[in-house]
Amino acid sequence: MRSGFCWFSASLGLLLGGCMVGPDYHTPSVPLSDRFKEATPADYKAAGTWRIAQPSDGLERGRWWEIFGDAELDKLEDELGEANQTLKEAEAHFREARALIRYQGAAQYPSIDVSPSAASVRDSAHQPYFQIPNPPPEGDFQLPFDLNYEIDLWGRIRRQVEAAREEAQASAADLATVSLSLHAELALDYIELRAADAQQRLLDDTVKAYTKALHLTVNRHSGGFAPEADVEQAQTQLDTARVQDTDIGVMRAQYEHAIAVLIGESPAAVSLAPAPLNLKPQSIPPSIPSELLQRRPDIAAAERRVAEANQQIGIAQAAFYPSVNLAALAGFQGTSPVNWFGWPSLFWAVGTTMTQPIFDGGRIRAQSDATRAAYDAEVAFYRQTTLTAFQQVEDNLAALRILAAEAQQQRDAVKSADRSLRTFTNLYVGGEVAYLQVITAQTALLTNQRNDVDVERRRIEADIRLIKALGGGWDIAELPQLDQHGIPPGAFVPLGQ
Repeated sequence: MRSGFCWFSASLGLLLGGCMVGPDYHTPSVPLSDRFKEATPADYKAAGTWRIAQPSDGLERGRWWEIFGDAELDKLEDELGEANQTLKEAEAHFREARALIRYQGAAQYPSIDVSPSAASVRDSAHQPYFQIPNPPPEGDFQLPFDLNYEIDLWGRIRRQVEAAREEAQASAADLATVSLSLHAELALDYIELRAADAQQRLLDDTVKAYTKALHLTVNRHSGGFAPEADVEQAQTQLDTARVQDTDIGVMRAQYEHAIAVLIGESPAAVSLAPAPLNLKPQSIPPSIPSELLQRRPDIAAAERRVAEANQQIGIAQAAFYPSVNLAALAGFQGTSPVNWFGWPSLFWAVGTTMTQPIFDGGRIRAQSDATRAAYDAEVAFYRQTTLTAFQQVEDNLAALRILAAEAQQQRDAVKSADRSLRTFTNLYVGGEVAYLQVITAQTALLTNQRNDVDVERRRIEADIRLIKALGGGWDIAELPQLDQHGIPPGAFVPLGQ
């Protein structure tokens, strides 16, 4: 007798647990190499302040912008994390995805409904075939409890829960991607703002130098040593520099407004005082390509959605098999409140139903084919996201290497242009050359000085873009491991949630 009970219990457990139809998930392969093409051995040995995060790191990995040592930038980045509306939107989508885990998980339990009703009914005296003169009204008082439970024979419900969990993990990675992108965008806008300040200071100094050159030319003209044309050329050169100096204000204002919106403020509420471009390029080890799969949140999000699409194949395949539903109904029904809850008013019913598709015009097959096509699309997107990530790293490694050489060349060009201007100015004062040559030298110096500022800006921005391309220190271990209620294991949950 005892063995029979054990057999029955085991069979019931197997029936309720069911099996899982559909393919098992395996992470798709992606094209990889053992190193980045644009990285040199020195890059891998570099010991910069910022480095690729390891899962065992105890340091906070996300505050990568602190490597530049700019207190104003640090303050703005902190404000972005607290007030940016796009970030709040992504965080809300993550909470929504966590709630959907609970929604799908609820299908693993029976549902119980109650629908009490109280009514007084009087039938019509004119009934078909016979008449009931003055039928008396009757009471109808009901308190039914309805229980329904679908046995998850083929794993459809379990796969729905897993799909919701994987979508929540993808949403968490989306949140990390949005955060990384916004922080990088703020840093880039800040660099552009400070580069505009540097250009503004350079042009202010240039206007002062051209004003002195104009005074020199006027004095020489007054002394009869220079023609009127020299004065006009000097005046034109000064006016052109003033136009460029004024025009910088447009670009600076736009970046200041962009920063204000990123930190969740109205542009009218934010004013940043001019400051020099003191940030310097950093030495950033590029890691190896295989680690990039764990460092990029957008790659992690794409991979999680591949896993979710795999679950959808199993869900669609379960539709080919019969579904079994247990149902029970019990309650009280009386003709008046007096006899509503009496023992004779009790009613109940228990039963089970099985549904097996026989013919549906190919709908289930079409749905199955659609889920497999969707899976293939997610795999392709995952691989393309990975390839794009590799490209971004290679692009910025190449930019940093090339711009480092260009920066030295540009500094040499500035020194040469400065010597040339001093030479031609002295020759002009001595009456040996025309003023046109001084103007040409002035233009060459200003162009090279502005290019020097621009190259430094591009080097720092390439640093920021490389950090972003490498994931900003993010690690796949930061993806939340959520249970069927959307709660991380071990997390404290307030009562009632």
